[in-house]
Amino acid sequence: MELTEALLTRRSRQYLLEPAPSGEELIDLIRQASSAPDHGLLRPWRWVLLRGAQRDALGAALASTVPEDVRDRAAAKPLRAPLLASIIFAPRTATKVPEWEQLAAVSALVTCLELLLHDRGWGSIWRTGETVASPAVREFLQLRENERLLGWLYIGTPDPRNSPVPRKHCSITDRVSSV
Repeated sequence: MELTEALLTRRSRQYLLEPAPSGEELIDLIRQASSAPDHGLLRPWRWVLLRGAQRDALGAALASTVPEDVRDRAAAKPLRAPLLASIIFAPRTATKVPEWEQLAAVSALVTCLELLLHDRGWGSIWRTGETVASPAVREFLQLRENERLLGWLYIGTPDPRNSPVPRKHCSITDRVSSV
């Protein structure tokens, strides 16, 4: 797939089926995505990959953070894809590179990874929510004190019965407005 085609056709895929990339394939794709801009080559991220029963365990952690009437729904969320890649921001402090720039590097990495997954025929969606900061989820993922969970990249095979809606292109102006 050409780069332009990948950029224009990649969409977040809400419905993901088995299979998902193997661990080896995903690690290879993450290595490739790591060529994204990263000032100082700090690699301010780490990944925790969840499959199978690990998704159920995450569901239990999510359910423990919400009111009783929505616990079943929260517990089922990690089962929406066969693979969840936990995106963990691990900023480096002994550097001149500001934290916001390190966070931008993680975002660039995830964007590149989503494009690479799309190029290989996989579907993905970056999911977040209030539970990313919950103590139960932090403990489940064994986050260190300075780390932040930025959400999960849900990964799997796109469900052909649920095609994403084409996007409208944004408008761009060549004028600079002053404030």
